[in-house]
Amino acid sequence: MKRLFVISRLILRIGIVLAGTARSLGQDAEMVRHFDYDQKVPIELKQIGTEERERASIYDITYASPKGGVVPAYLVVPKEKGPFPAVIWGHWYWENSPMRNRKEFLDEAIVLAQAGVVSLLPDGPIARPGHVARNEPLNEQQITDMVQAVVDIRRGIDLLLARGDVDPKRIAFVGHSYHASAGAILSGTDRRFKAFVLMAGSLSDEVDLQSKEEQEHRLKVGPEKYDAFVKKYAWINPGKYVAHAGPAFVFLQYGKEKYFTAQHIREYEKIVSEPKRLKIYDAPHALNAEARRDRIQFLTEQLKLRALPTSLIAAIPDLYQPPEANP
Repeated sequence: MKRLFVISRLILRIGIVLAGTARSLGQDAEMVRHFDYDQKVPIELKQIGTEERERASIYDITYASPKGGVVPAYLVVPKEKGPFPAVIWGHWYWENSPMRNRKEFLDEAIVLAQAGVVSLLPDGPIARPGHVARNEPLNEQQITDMVQAVVDIRRGIDLLLARGDVDPKRIAFVGHSYHASAGAILSGTDRRFKAFVLMAGSLSDEVDLQSKEEQEHRLKVGPEKYDAFVKKYAWINPGKYVAHAGPAFVFLQYGKEKYFTAQHIREYEKIVSEPKRLKIYDAPHALNAEARRDRIQFLTEQLKLRALPTSLIAAIPDLYQPPEANP
């Protein structure tokens, strides 16, 4: 598979189990422990810089990753008194995009600050300085990176709650592409989230394995090697987690893409626990303004936000989707 879905698709070529078994296996403690970390370790928040806007302050920060190193992030704080609802944003990894990092949702977060929302926008491990990718298919670094992505977001909740002005009952996660997959895992491992928006990401290895592309990939890698890797890391299948997201509300957003067919998406939808919502847009992987309006409306409903003027939402720039770097 080409890197159309960037790292999102690559990481989710692992952990495949036989179709139809996710619900029967359910969610067990041993599986969830892969994403545990020590919450007592200091967060080590450091402020690198600040940018002041009329209605919000944007802090360039870092915090310590429980898996090593530091997490660069933006923290967007409204210029008013809390308690605040909060959103953690997980970006895509579109390889040749200048927005393949914490910048992707910054404009959206600044607008939501006018509704009283605190936003944390961390760089995922793959977007951080010094990260060196291994290009061979099915390697352990893919596992390490996804685990760190999930744990670092969980640590981000600790950071927000440590402020003292964040409402612990009004926290949401928005994830795009790779981080939609990370969000699916989060939905079954961390009960502090009230709602999830999962945008254009792989949500189930069982569903992916039904595709012609993944069957061809298995043959290219070698069935014996593929199946052995899959068996070893079966616990990282997002479908095993998002099937247990409830009572958190999950909103699925997809465009019209070659790999994410309507049938493929509907199979994902079946796995997600209730309550849930799905909408498919006439849009590419980057989605569009309609999806952004729906996303903000969903967050407004779930987090009980002040309604924002439609003109303010309409002024948020569209996300540009560059051509594939390696067509």
